[in-house]
Amino acid sequence: MPITPATATHTSSNGTVEPILLELVDEDGTTIGTAEKLAAHQAPGQLHRAFSVFLFDEQGRLLLQQRAHGKYHSPGVWSNTCCGHPSPGEAPFAAAARRTFEELGVSPTLLAEAGTVRYNHPDPDSGLVEQEYNHLFVGMVQSVPRPDPEEVASTAFVTAAELAERHAADPFSAWFTTVLDAARPAVRELTGPSAGW
Repeated sequence: MPITPATATHTSSNGTVEPILLELVDEDGTTIGTAEKLAAHQAPGQLHRAFSVFLFDEQGRLLLQQRAHGKYHSPGVWSNTCCGHPSPGEAPFAAAARRTFEELGVSPTLLAEAGTVRYNHPDPDSGLVEQEYNHLFVGMVQSVPRPDPEEVASTAFVTAAELAERHAADPFSAWFTTVLDAARPAVRELTGPSAGW
């Protein structure tokens, strides 16, 4: 299984390479410790904090991303605008805004919390497991995405109807439907009834 620098380690300000740590949580979302990123995703998985972002344009279309083909987990599949993990002690809201800019080159506007969802999704291709306590966010995007090719292979803006067609034809992340369904009330509030979400 390939491990890329962006997923396995990061370089600190003093030049040393350090593992990426995730925040482990209990079933109520209370922090109970940390674990190295890859270890937390190895079966059966350790419950950890995550976030998922759904950004929409002024026409009510959802910005999707296709995950880069070099990623060790769920490469090449389509997913929500941005997802990831806060660093230990980092607020999920701050992490969501930070990673959206790092991955897509856009800063969300009207970014708002949309609840949490807990799930357990194995990835049959990699054997990794998403045991996540996921903080959901919805917002608007008002600039053209400039994706980092190490993170994102492609992007697309889709209506609710176009998403249904694409979802039937293309592979999506194992967690996509779960997080979208959990965020739908906030999505509908943001986009209005005419958008069809």
